[in-house]
Amino acid sequence: MNITSQIKQPIFHEMELFEKKFHESMTSKVALLNRITYYIVNRKGKQMRPMFVFLTAKMVSEGIVNERTYRGASVIELIHTATLVHDDVVDDSNRRRGFFSINALWKNKIAVLVGDYLLSKGLLLSIDNGDFDLLRIISVAVREMSEGELLQIEKARRLDITEDVYYEIIRKKTATLIAACCALGAKSVIEDDEKVENMRKFGELIGMAFQIKDDLFDYSEEAIGKPTGIDIKEQKMTLPLIHVLNICTPQEKKWLINSIKNHNKDKKRVKEVIAFVKNNNGLAYAENKMIEFQQEALSLLGNFPDSEFKDALTLMVNYVIERKK
Repeated sequence: MNITSQIKQPIFHEMELFEKKFHESMTSKVALLNRITYYIVNRKGKQMRPMFVFLTAKMVSEGIVNERTYRGASVIELIHTATLVHDDVVDDSNRRRGFFSINALWKNKIAVLVGDYLLSKGLLLSIDNGDFDLLRIISVAVREMSEGELLQIEKARRLDITEDVYYEIIRKKTATLIAACCALGAKSVIEDDEKVENMRKFGELIGMAFQIKDDLFDYSEEAIGKPTGIDIKEQKMTLPLIHVLNICTPQEKKWLINSIKNHNKDKKRVKEVIAFVKNNNGLAYAENKMIEFQQEALSLLGNFPDSEFKDALTLMVNYVIERKK
C-alpha cells in the first residue's frame, strides 16, 4: 500500500463522500462551466488539503465529523482550485499535474472567470449555511496568500530577501492554507479555541516544511515534474540561495546576484549557481531548517491522545519532507 493510501485509510469513507459533495458544490446552470468543472474534478491531485481537514477533525473529537467538516473541506478545495487556475494564467502555464491547464484549453479570460466562480462558490457555501467562523479562517488565508505572492514579486525585483522575509513569504504563500485546513477541521467539531489554535500552528509548521522541500527540488537531479533551476530562472529567492548569499564573500555575492539578475536564462551559468549553492552547504542548511519545522509540528501532536488519526497525521508530516516530488 502506498503512503497516500495509508494516510487516507482512517478517513476513507469521508473522502469518498467528500468527492461527491465537492462535485455537487461546483455545479452551475451554465453548460460551459459544468464542462470545465467536470474536467477539473477528474484531474484532481493527492487531495492533501481535505485529508488534513478530516484527519484533524477526527483526531480532536475522537472520531467525529459532521456536515460542517464536509463543507469546510469543500470550501478549502474550491478556493485552492481557484488559486491554481488563476496561477496558471499568471504564470502562462499550459500544464497542470501532467494535463492541459484550463487556460491552455479555454483561454485566459475563461480561466480567470472560472477561478472567480469557484472562489464565490466557496464563500457562498459558508455563508448559506451560516458557517461564519469557518469563513473567517478561510478569508484570512486568501488574504495572506495574495499578500505572500505580492511580497515575493516585490522582493524578487530587488533580490534583497533576508531569511526572515523568506519565512514570512512562505508562511503566507503556502503555509497559511494548510494552517487553515487544520484550524477549520478542528473548529468544525469543537469549540475549544486553544486546541483550534494548536492545530492551526501545526498546519502552519507543516506548510513551512512543505515549501522548503519544494525549494530543495530546484537543486535536484531527479525528474520531479519541474525542471532543475526553474526558481533561479524565475529569480525566486529560496532558502538554500538566501543562506549562501548571507555567508559568502562580497565578491561571490556580487557574482551570484549578477548571475540571477542578468544571466538566469544561461543554462551553464544556472548550473554554476546550483553547484555553488550546493558546495557552500545551502542545501544542508535548508534541510536542517525543514526538519526543525517538522519536529516542532510533531511535538504539537503530542498534546492529543493516541489514535489512528494521529498516526495518519504523523505519517503525513513525515511524507511532506520525504516525498520525491
